[in-house]
Amino acid sequence: MSDPGRLVAGRYRLAEQVGRGGMGTVWRAEDIVLGRDIALKQLHVPDHLDDEEVRILHERTRREAHSAARISHPHVIVVHDVVDDGGRPCVVMEYIPSITLAEAIRERGPLPPAEVARIGSAVAAALSAAHGAGVLHRDVKPANVLLGDDGRIVLSDFGIALPSGAPSLTTTGEWVGSIDYIAPERLLGKDGGPGPASDLWSLGAMLYCAVEGSPPFRRDVPIATAHAIVVDELRLPRQAGGVSRVIEGLLVKDPAERMDAETAERLLGKAAGERNGTIRLPAATAPGSARTATARWRGRRAVMWSLTAAVVVGVAAFTPLLLDGVGDGGRRSASAPSGTAPSHAGATAPAVPVGFRLAEEDGGLALPVPDGWSRTSTYNGEIAYVDPSGLVGLRLSSTRFAEGDALRHWREVEEEQTRQNNPGYERLRMNATTFRGGPAGYWEFTFKGKKRGFRAVELAFADGAGTQHVIYLSAPAAQWSQYRPVFDKVVAGLRLPGEAS
Repeated sequence: MSDPGRLVAGRYRLAEQVGRGGMGTVWRAEDIVLGRDIALKQLHVPDHLDDEEVRILHERTRREAHSAARISHPHVIVVHDVVDDGGRPCVVMEYIPSITLAEAIRERGPLPPAEVARIGSAVAAALSAAHGAGVLHRDVKPANVLLGDDGRIVLSDFGIALPSGAPSLTTTGEWVGSIDYIAPERLLGKDGGPGPASDLWSLGAMLYCAVEGSPPFRRDVPIATAHAIVVDELRLPRQAGGVSRVIEGLLVKDPAERMDAETAERLLGKAAGERNGTIRLPAATAPGSARTATARWRGRRAVMWSLTAAVVVGVAAFTPLLLDGVGDGGRRSASAPSGTAPSHAGATAPAVPVGFRLAEEDGGLALPVPDGWSRTSTYNGEIAYVDPSGLVGLRLSSTRFAEGDALRHWREVEEEQTRQNNPGYERLRMNATTFRGGPAGYWEFTFKGKKRGFRAVELAFADGAGTQHVIYLSAPAAQWSQYRPVFDKVVAGLRLPGEAS
């Protein structure tokens, strides 16, 4: 019986119970040899388990200690020992006076974005260290993040961690991890098992829960939650502030397209310094309007348009996995089956969305434009529309594309010119995708203006005649969730020359 004052393994004297879950009980205890407090996690061994199941439980415990011991990082719990207590395996860890993130959410409700960003940055750094050591956590969730009384943030409970390449210690049909935070590829059993990207999905779901108060795909019953994780689109967080773009980047259903740990850590670190979770960036002068754009922004856009005009040629070399969409985690455009050549002649034109009008341009090109947006002239002849505020801009460029390894060139110029000319530039995503069955390029990024931060997205693709088209939208970062759907509707509703009206 685990009473306070009892000695475990002849060394650890139990002091008080500090936590209890389905898999075990955590005690604050005294290491009488070294004279220090430690945390002792005593695993539950149900009476109905047979010998093989008990062996698996002990092996999981041994793995937890071994996995955590491979990671040396200030945001990862330190494991000191593994001992046996009357047939029950126990893990001896450093003791951190703290509450869990789950307890903080339960007590306080949704947390401020800047606070969530600080927590998330620490967990992303911990995962980066774990993955670098070849360890997958597999159970990232609010209950496994400790918020120390001294401000330290620690990822704990590597009880179902798995060294990369090691066999899983589960039986057929058994899930490990909390359903609210399990990545879709794990639920589908794809790609040979979990990988680092699966932990990052869990981080995204955890961040969402922290700013919104509940997990992103939770439904009334677990099976409905699992179905939602796999097929439902993400309901964009409403209170996430600067954390929103990281949540969106982590909760991309395709693990190959998901934001990596280093990017998440960097962006969350920046968001942690933002007041009240809003982006503190000097803002631009209406990037959608050439009449008010600065010379530096005009130069940057000229570079970006010329680069994007070359992207399709190099897409095939970078596309082991093409998506029938514009590359933003489940948002889809009107597209043909993947792998078919783009063909638009005689195709049936899509309907004009409600709240939009069809703007017909020269040469048979037409696009849906939100009601109230006005056409404006540009210095290079691009088609451009701006919203009434002058802060949201939509552009369309059509030209013959150049030869070359486009994506590599895109990245080279991004590093050599774009970053230097725009210190506030941050790439969010740059990847190959498909549009209506043909190869396409996708780029999403943020940049600084004089009074606010902006976010932008663009899609480049070629039509059947070899003409390159680039669709671009930029908007204030704080209003991105409001204006991002405009881009999707323009892309889906675009009518190319030769398409039936």
